[in-house]
Amino acid sequence: MNPLRLLLLPLLAGLLAVPARADDAKGPAKDDKPFAVEVVNDIAYNDAKDADPDKQKLDLYLPKGQKDFPVIFFVHGGTWKSGDRKQRYPELGKSLAASGLGTVIISYRLSPKVQHPAHIQDVAKAFAWTCANIGKYGGDADRIVCCGHSAGGHLVSLLATDESYLKTEKRSFADIKGVISISGVYTIVPIGAIASAFGTDPEVCKKASPIYNVKGKHPPFLILYADNDLPTLGWMADNMVQALKDAKCEVSTQKIADRTHITILTKVIEPGDPARQAVFDFVKKHTDKKQ
Repeated sequence: MNPLRLLLLPLLAGLLAVPARADDAKGPAKDDKPFAVEVVNDIAYNDAKDADPDKQKLDLYLPKGQKDFPVIFFVHGGTWKSGDRKQRYPELGKSLAASGLGTVIISYRLSPKVQHPAHIQDVAKAFAWTCANIGKYGGDADRIVCCGHSAGGHLVSLLATDESYLKTEKRSFADIKGVISISGVYTIVPIGAIASAFGTDPEVCKKASPIYNVKGKHPPFLILYADNDLPTLGWMADNMVQALKDAKCEVSTQKIADRTHITILTKVIEPGDPARQAVFDFVKKHTDKKQ
């Protein structure tokens, strides 16, 4: 690894938890003829007696009255130690649902209360719940696309490159129609805040790195990042894209102009936003039953 990039990784680890400013968020997208949105909150995806009463839950945002719609399964960021489905993400869910995409937004247990692999185990369990239950709410379980931002981008990418977590939940790569990683993390290095979430064992961190799990036969990927993103994220994205290409996997990528690590996500709710358009084009391509 380039020494300069290694020096920048502690900065990256600290900055990944930067909260969105109030002026970053706007109202839901005003698409032409939007659907009404139905919201179902606080569904437990882990029914074990020792389940976390708040973090192991998810919220649904549904295009009201519609059936068999595609579904976005969304995982938030926050350095694996902060963030929640209730923080700024409801507007994202409402915006996507108003445009016809059912949206599942999950919470998961956070560090330092837990360490890896607890985060990805929660993501896998929430995904399995979605596959088994989204049909009851009108969604099509055969048209689920996983999406995550920042640390959430890491988690959905790991879900789609290390099948062991899905297999534990009796699921497989075949259940994921595509992966959208927004400003994601693909290489885990055991330093700084990252070490608090993953520990310091180099082999554990390597196995937790999506890029080292790319071997082929993965779902299609869309990798997005901002032109003014956090240090190393653009480099990580380029390396992940190349790894997927080398493994003969389908992957597309786009650097979004005039965006930061935060605004690349918050502006997705705005009509005409290039990241939003890329998301909708990708979902249509990989969930269209006419193909």
